Amino acid sequence: MIKLRSKRFSRSSSKLGNGGNSGGGTVKAGGGGGEIKWELRPGGMLVQKRDSSGEGEGLITIRVSTVSQWHDITIQPTSTFGELKMILTLVTSLEPREQRILFKGKEREDCEYLHMVGVRDKDKVLLLEDPAIKERKLLGLARVQAIGSAPYRTISV
Repeated sequence: MIKLRSKRFSRSSSKLGNGGNSGGGTVKAGGGGGEIKWELRPGGMLVQKRDSSGEGEGLITIRVSTVSQWHDITIQPTSTFGELKMILTLVTSLEPREQRILFKGKEREDCEYLHMVGVRDKDKVLLLEDPAIKERKLLGLARVQAIGSAPYRTISV
């Protein structure tokens, strides 16, 4: 286990241009341009600082975009994508198994948590209808139409 003293931490953070904060520091990520904020816990553990912007409210608003329209959904950040699909069922009338949800270019599983994947307030999520199920629906409709248009036959007993 590595222990860092706050005095030593402030020296290393002052080299990065932080000005010698002893309680926490920031380190700029190499290629991403984002900042990683660090904090020193009372036990001496150095951890990444939590983003406290959405913790007070308890709810986040997600913009769910479909091909032709969008919906603003308010949900808890600790919800799963499966729970989001259940809410979207009420809005879009697509069953959860018919929905495919994409966030940051990747399809997300029902068991993944929104906050663990990085969904934050006012983020955009893409909702697509599963093409395999859509094709099955169309084939089913074609069968029903074919049966309905067939001439009626009478069977004599």
